[in-house]
Amino acid sequence: MKRQLKGQYAGVGVILLLQLLQAGANLLLPTLNAAIIDEGIVAGKPEVISRLGALMAVVAVVQAAAAIAAGYLGAVVAVRIGHRLRAEVFSRIQSLSSQDVALFGTQSLTTRATNDVQQIQAFAVLVFTMLFAGPAMGVGGIVLALQQDVALSVVVIAVVPLLLLIMYLIVRRLIPLYREGQDLLDRSGGILREQIIGVDVIRAFVRQRHEARRFATTNAGLTANNLQSALMVAGMLPMIMVVVNLSSVAVVWFGGHRIQAGLMNLGALTAFIAYIMQILLAIMMAMYVLMTAPRAAVCAERIQAVLDTDPSVTSASPAKQQPMPDAAARPAPLVFHDVAFSYPGAEAPVLADISFTAAPGSTTAIVGATGSGKTTLLNLIPRFLDPTAGRITLGGHDIRDVPLDQLRAAMAVVPQHSHLFTGTIADNLRMAAPQATDDELWDALETAQTMRFMRDLPLGLATPVGQGGASLSGGQRQRLCIARALLRRAPLCLFDDSFSSLDYDTDTRLRQALDQVLTAATVIMVAERIATVEDADLILVLDGGRLVAQGTHQDLLEASATYREIAESQLALDGAP
Repeated sequence: MKRQLKGQYAGVGVILLLQLLQAGANLLLPTLNAAIIDEGIVAGKPEVISRLGALMAVVAVVQAAAAIAAGYLGAVVAVRIGHRLRAEVFSRIQSLSSQDVALFGTQSLTTRATNDVQQIQAFAVLVFTMLFAGPAMGVGGIVLALQQDVALSVVVIAVVPLLLLIMYLIVRRLIPLYREGQDLLDRSGGILREQIIGVDVIRAFVRQRHEARRFATTNAGLTANNLQSALMVAGMLPMIMVVVNLSSVAVVWFGGHRIQAGLMNLGALTAFIAYIMQILLAIMMAMYVLMTAPRAAVCAERIQAVLDTDPSVTSASPAKQQPMPDAAARPAPLVFHDVAFSYPGAEAPVLADISFTAAPGSTTAIVGATGSGKTTLLNLIPRFLDPTAGRITLGGHDIRDVPLDQLRAAMAVVPQHSHLFTGTIADNLRMAAPQATDDELWDALETAQTMRFMRDLPLGLATPVGQGGASLSGGQRQRLCIARALLRRAPLCLFDDSFSSLDYDTDTRLRQALDQVLTAATVIMVAERIATVEDADLILVLDGGRLVAQGTHQDLLEASATYREIAESQLALDGAP
């Protein structure tokens, strides 16, 4: 909040002045009312009533105008804070590595960037519309009540601490409830997201009732938490009102006796009652702000945890950076030097002692059993992850010393999970090349072997794509992602199991087309099929995170038992040596 208030100080200062003006007008009205009663009505002076009545009308208009202006400016400043905070959280999430995101969880980050920011924004609205006026009215009401009658002010001295105690006890209990509620909200949102994404799997295994029970359990916990906190908040108002009404009865009772004894005027009693109500109103305003403060505090803690997380993958400092001239257009050798990678807290490394060279104009393939570290190895190249030992060089430069934007501009990546965004096919393709013409898009689509299904789309490039590409098949998504990468025209192309959803005929035609288009590029691909990699210039065989063999297809069939076992299982090479 402190950081977000920067640049808003002028607006906050105006809000403070307007709320002080509003509070001052509120405090002046009971005094004028008392004067009208004592000096006008009781004394029988109509001119006094007219003069003071007109003044009261002016003060009332000023009070209303100040309240409206303060409310408007308060809402504007609060919304701006929410806007800036939301943008800052989004920017920080975008800077986190895959490993950092996994620590929080996708659903938790989504909740923090949306619901948590909204809670803070709502709290800021209350602060800027109530918090300044409340103390001014409370303190001013106490001072002016004492001026009206010191003896009767004993009621105020007794009531105010009691109200503050009630508020303190309830707010202290609300903080842990709100913290638990936000965690339960994360959990229920995560389960709901899983069930929506995996709805076909749930139906296929007839697990609807089980998933319904799982969600119902979490939802019941969230409901119980919200109900408990809501009951405490709802119970606070009746408790406050009981104290307020009893104090009003006490003031009228004791004030009536003092008027009967000639120790107090009728106007003073009405003003004292009005000040009592204003003091209690100020306390209720503070109570309303404090009721939302615990939830906002919990949300602020959760957002601060994201903002305080330093990305594990960052660009080198300007003093250490080694810019690569024309990195996005010049092919360069990629070299792994004894690279290893371990996740924090893991007992064993995912990768260890990885060394190889991928030359420009060559294709390097990575094969191995599931879980052998193929995708992790590929993710080290664009620095989605950083190695924990060893180094990776591109054109002789350690990639950790190359500016991140420049490094990734030299690469075209097709991830393991083909992901498309909401929009049209053209929108998705132009993510790689915003200035690409329609002819260039069609050329990339033709190379990616998409023309067979693109011809059946009446809208062509303007065909809408659902979130994640849900309206397309797995093979169609993969080929569109390959076409998107080709538009990048990068000297280094990374394909992470990008042909797994293709039939053998399409796979063969696609690889032949890629060989013609990527003749000068350094191509690195992860694949499960031996048929996909057998023409590669260099094949890396991973087993348990270690590079157990490397060479061409024929060399590995003769020298690597691991590769030969994979090949025999797929190609039925029973008599292979």
